Amino acid sequence: MAEAQLQQFLEKVRQLNAFVALSEADPAVRAALRDCNHHHAVVDLARRHGFEIGRRWGEGEAASAHPDNLLAGPCPPPGSENSCVLAAEGNWRLERIHSCQAASPEGFWYDQEEVEWVTLLQGSARLRFADEPAARELCRGDSLLISAHRRHRLEATDPAPGSVWLALFWREASAS
Repeated sequence: MAEAQLQQFLEKVRQLNAFVALSEADPAVRAALRDCNHHHAVVDLARRHGFEIGRRWGEGEAASAHPDNLLAGPCPPPGSENSCVLAAEGNWRLERIHSCQAASPEGFWYDQEEVEWVTLLQGSARLRFADEPAARELCRGDSLLISAHRRHRLEATDPAPGSVWLALFWREASAS
C-alpha cells in the first residue's frame, strides 16, 4: 500500500471512530443514527456533524487525469448525472455514467426497449425494481442484468466523488 493510501485509510478510520464516539456520548446523535435506514443516511448524518465517512478506502480525491481512465473527471453537480457513450456499433452501446446524489423523479420508472447490464465501478447506489418489495443496495463491483421493459428506478447514489457506472445496452434480435 502506498503511503498516500495508508494515510487515506487511517483518516477514514479516525473519522469513523470520532463519529462513533460522538454517537455514544450524545443520545440525540445515537437516536438519529438508529433511525438511519441506509448507507446514504448515515453518511449525511455524519457530514452534518463534521465527519466525512462516505468515501470508500482506495477512492482518491481525484482519479488519474488520463483521458482513458473511467474514474477520471469532475463529479457532476449534486442531484445529477453525466453520461458518455464510450463505444457503440449496430444494436449495442457502452456508456460511462457518473452520478452524484442522483435519484429518479418521484413516480418515474425506467421502462427501456433495451437490455442493460450495469456494474458499479465507484461508490454505491440504491436501485428499485417495480416487481421487488425493497430496493437493492449496490456497492463497488456489483453488477445487474436488467431485461428489456423491466421497470426500475434509481433511488440514490453517493455524494461527491459520486457513483460511477459502466453500462452496456443492447437490443435483442427479433425473431423472424
